[in-house]
Amino acid sequence: MNDLFLRACRREPVERTPVWLMRQAGRYMGQYQDVRRKHSFLDMCHDPKLACEVTLTPVEVLGVDAAILFSDLLIPVQAMGLEIEFKESVGPVIHAPIRTEEDLSRIHVPDPASEMGFVMEAVRLLRERLEVPLIGFAGAPFTVASYMIEGGGSRNYLHTKQMMYTRPALWRKLMGLIADALGKYLSAQVKAGAQALQVFDSWVGALSPEDYRRYALPYSARVIKAVRGKVPVIHFASGAAGLLELMCEAGGDVIGVDWRVNLDDAWKRIGYGRGIQGNLDPTLLYSTPRQIERAVADLLARAGNRPGHIFNLGHGVLPTTPVENVQALVAAVRKHSARKPARKPARKPARKPAPKSSSGKRRG
Repeated sequence: MNDLFLRACRREPVERTPVWLMRQAGRYMGQYQDVRRKHSFLDMCHDPKLACEVTLTPVEVLGVDAAILFSDLLIPVQAMGLEIEFKESVGPVIHAPIRTEEDLSRIHVPDPASEMGFVMEAVRLLRERLEVPLIGFAGAPFTVASYMIEGGGSRNYLHTKQMMYTRPALWRKLMGLIADALGKYLSAQVKAGAQALQVFDSWVGALSPEDYRRYALPYSARVIKAVRGKVPVIHFASGAAGLLELMCEAGGDVIGVDWRVNLDDAWKRIGYGRGIQGNLDPTLLYSTPRQIERAVADLLARAGNRPGHIFNLGHGVLPTTPVENVQALVAAVRKHSARKPARKPARKPARKPAPKSSSGKRRG
């Protein structure tokens, strides 16, 4: 197996920087579109064979060093008891979102094996076929809660913050349920064969540092603690440059950063005792291969050949990205991160002893 990714997660020396991409199995690929035309998004998530097929495609087409399970952050939410619909050009819509104590009584902590067994089966199928590590994942509690409360995506997270500020007891109950559900869900993925995990906090950039510390950090820490030491855990957040130190408090072997912070500055703040993942701006993939290569070389220079860097975008591949540019990105990472083998110093010839003088003492 190509284990570059796992070694980098453990900050071990690697021959080159491993690369994988968030949303590498997505709409920018023709093969994905072919499957999507025949099946709904949720059907693809629920069918282990389809999920396996879609997960494998970018590994074969791009040559990346890790696969990430094809699924969705809201699969555990559906298992908790909420009805979800994915609408074209809108995204996920949660019917009857959680706003009151009565709403809270409608959800439960699901059993991953019986209520999300299709995910575990997809993991098992992938492990039989993959020659690179498999990454399982889940959303972080704040991001999952915001979907459950808002009923979908949001710009200002009004309902979420209103619950945080005005109904803290309800917030704590909801977040506790979510954290327990996600911890069990990730543990089940590891048991099924996932070799690393990523916790996505996609919307946590909406919080101030103090609000993150109070309302989100304890629950993210609870989820990460549930799987700590089992496999490497990547803790990723978007729009969270002001939260990096707090994210480290929450946990994670590797901290994923988006493009809004320089990678070298972020690593100083995180500390070199942790790995870092990122962080090319996804829109750069709409430029030219030459520009992409320059950007890749600059980012790798910022990493400084330290052990523990995993190359990724600062967020997911965008739906209309040209596939050939994604391939150019992977090729550029391979080209510019290859470590030259250290040369052994030339062996100096043994110094000949100075000839002895007639007195028997050595001259020189």
